[in-house]
Amino acid sequence: MFRKVLVANRGEIAVRVIRALRELGIQSVAVYSEVDATSPHVWLADEAVPIGPAEPLESYLNIGRLIEAAHRTGAEAIHPGYGFLAENAAFARACVSSGIVFIGPPPEAIERLGDKAQARGLAASLGVPTVPGTDRPVEDTEALELAHRIGFPVLLKAAGGGGGKGMRVVHRPTDLPQALSSARREAYAAFGSNAILLERYIPRPRHVEVQILADAHGHVVHLGERECTIQRRYQKVIEEAPSVAVDDGLRTRLGEAAVRIARAAGYVNAGTVEFLLDPQGHFYFLEVNTRLQVEHPVTELVTGVDLVQAQVRIAAGEPLRIRQEDVRLRGHAVEARVYAEDPEREFAPSAGRILGLWEPHLPGVRVDSGIQAGQQIPLHYDPILAKVIAWGPDRPSALARLHEALDAYVVLGPRTNLSFLRDVLSHPAFLAGEVSTEFLHEAFGGWHRRPPGPEVVAIAAALLSQPTPTVPTPPAADFVDPWDRLGGRRLP
Repeated sequence: MFRKVLVANRGEIAVRVIRALRELGIQSVAVYSEVDATSPHVWLADEAVPIGPAEPLESYLNIGRLIEAAHRTGAEAIHPGYGFLAENAAFARACVSSGIVFIGPPPEAIERLGDKAQARGLAASLGVPTVPGTDRPVEDTEALELAHRIGFPVLLKAAGGGGGKGMRVVHRPTDLPQALSSARREAYAAFGSNAILLERYIPRPRHVEVQILADAHGHVVHLGERECTIQRRYQKVIEEAPSVAVDDGLRTRLGEAAVRIARAAGYVNAGTVEFLLDPQGHFYFLEVNTRLQVEHPVTELVTGVDLVQAQVRIAAGEPLRIRQEDVRLRGHAVEARVYAEDPEREFAPSAGRILGLWEPHLPGVRVDSGIQAGQQIPLHYDPILAKVIAWGPDRPSALARLHEALDAYVVLGPRTNLSFLRDVLSHPAFLAGEVSTEFLHEAFGGWHRRPPGPEVVAIAAALLSQPTPTVPTPPAADFVDPWDRLGGRRLP
């Protein structure tokens, strides 16, 4: 097992990984940009290394500085979290060539599955259903002919990335040139490649994904599915496990397809195979995410498997500790992502200092948080602040717990989507499980927040009556903390 691991990320996922490392008895190294000097992950780690200014290209996306930080601190491995360099084959290869273990799949698997055209071709060769479309990036001169052959409406999709970047739905042939140009620009800005695929657009689908774990000894298992249908502009907002649209038979078929793809790609570590379900219940391969997913906690709660610790153990060469027949889904879990954004202003990111913070502590509720009172929330990164996850013996009880937790969650300072989340969870169609990826657009267009309830007002008043917390800056590199000399641990 590793002695020390560097976490090449920030926010709630950095905190999540650091806590998993602590449970395994592994020392952690945090990295931070100039604007993240007072972030919780910096103080939670055993060591912290500054890696540059706020701009991601100069800090969290700077491979050289991350490798240097690992060597300087003696870290034997790097966990990339999600986002940033988590699915970057060049980063994985740089780690390996520098004698550092990358806690993720091999670079070759990232390259093969990270390219949507290659992944789609692999799935088709294995007999896994795929959405009709192109198996290679399209040229501008052939796009219209190919779109007519596929049939409108078509979906434009960036070949080299995810997260909704570079995606456009085109309903009419006359709209294709402008949409293609726009998709190429966005894809290039996000992934450094303007390659675009064409697919038939499936109206009103559901989005489900299968969690896989694979070790270096040839063992591959799936841990069931997650429902990720509630999304806005291809960005997931609420996820749950298991899916209300998946029965035991479909679950088996989805899991077997995901395992076949992982085996064929030589996959090792944690990953997710994503599918679309059409209104008739047919599934189609979508893509593979070669990393830990934001929504991994719902799978952890219904299976009892710590996915981050499993990642670390696999990277250290250990065989999987579970077999497929050991996997049992228990109860139901739902996750809501808390963002620093304003739903009343087209979900514009919201920066500012956190003047007060009240996070829920309730039975059956887990909060994966990356914030603290007094912290300045920057605009440079993804606006996710925390995730609230609730478990219950069935879906109604899990949803009730999540709604209660969001009612008790207060963030003073930056705008958040908490009110929006509460309204989504209360919608009759969501409660009935009768949704598609168009649900938020159809049911919540032009949404406006309701006045806060008396409980929230009382909590906010109490928090505002207290002095605004000040967050200390990290000590200088040559500073020796007397608490460390006594063998203690400095807590955030």
